[in-house]
Amino acid sequence: MTFASIEHAIAIPYQLRVLFTENAFATDNPLLRNLLCSKESGSRRKAIFYLDEGVAAANPQLVPQIQAYFQHHNEDLNLRGIHLLPAGEPIKNNTDYLKEIYAQIEEQKICRHSYLIAIGGGALLDTVGFAAATAHRGIRHIRFPTTTLGQGDAGVGVKNGFNFRGKKNFVGTFAPPFAVVNDFAFLDTLPEKHLRNGYIEAIKVALIRDATFFDWIESQANALNAFQPAAVRELVHRSAQHHVTHIATSGDPFEMGSVRPLDFGHWAAHKLEQLSDFRISHGEAVAIGIAIDTLYSQKMGYLDQASVDRILNLITKLKLPTYAPELEQKTADQQNATLAGLEEFREHLGGLLTITLLKQIGQRFEVHEMDTEKILQSIQDLPR
Repeated sequence: MTFASIEHAIAIPYQLRVLFTENAFATDNPLLRNLLCSKESGSRRKAIFYLDEGVAAANPQLVPQIQAYFQHHNEDLNLRGIHLLPAGEPIKNNTDYLKEIYAQIEEQKICRHSYLIAIGGGALLDTVGFAAATAHRGIRHIRFPTTTLGQGDAGVGVKNGFNFRGKKNFVGTFAPPFAVVNDFAFLDTLPEKHLRNGYIEAIKVALIRDATFFDWIESQANALNAFQPAAVRELVHRSAQHHVTHIATSGDPFEMGSVRPLDFGHWAAHKLEQLSDFRISHGEAVAIGIAIDTLYSQKMGYLDQASVDRILNLITKLKLPTYAPELEQKTADQQNATLAGLEEFREHLGGLLTITLLKQIGQRFEVHEMDTEKILQSIQDLPR
């Protein structure tokens, strides 16, 4: 006896919401209360907060503000704890932090109708997002990115990840957050280095999608260097809009294929972060990775010299690096260690090696192999 195959498409609608506000925890700001109460649950909405220690230190009023906000909305909201976690990439290398979050979820009886709310930089958002996506097979999760990089790129996507076996984001899930809240007030206390980190992801998305946005960034370089709020906020908003639009309309939001245009410059960047033991920040590494792939695009005859000059000049003008000594590290067999990033990138994506390059500013394309000699020449020609 034979049986016919059973196949049925499962369509699951996702709503990817990125909301913009200032001073979200002011008691007269209804955004968060309305967001938490936007789904029926039959009881006061339970929430646990996870705060980046650096953000909490820079904003000493934040914890009492959250407490006062939930007390003000006590009829609807139920605060089940505020926990501080270390800032930076090391949090993603230590499973003890994940275990703590899981334990707190269990202790506070947080269910799939409750909320985990993360406030901080990309590493904390990744870690808490991974815990939320895996506990009870998915708890509602709200992100409050506090950096330009998080608000314009990493924090508005659908991915989370955890480092394992020395590889960045080796484990993780695709899990759209319940919402992303970009509170511009957090940018007021952000150190200069972390303000600049988000600039490079805006440059990246402009290079692959929108030449007019690149023109605008060039025109606003002085204002961005002075951290003028209007310029910084517009850059963040336009960057977020491009990232969300790509995720929602590319036809591959969960990256089942091999094409990753939003990872332009990232194959080298991820390896460079590892080689520096994360001394080099993600934004700095991406700036260097974009510089490498820009020069490589020119050396392969894809990109004209004038465009190369514009790109490198803008990176430099915004005081982002185009070189790091870690690029010269060797493996045990005396090969350039950065080149190992190509295979690690292919392994991470699966399938064919697929690298995004540039034909012109605002127009990208993909290749499936790289000339290692041309890569090494590109590294040697980086501005220093």
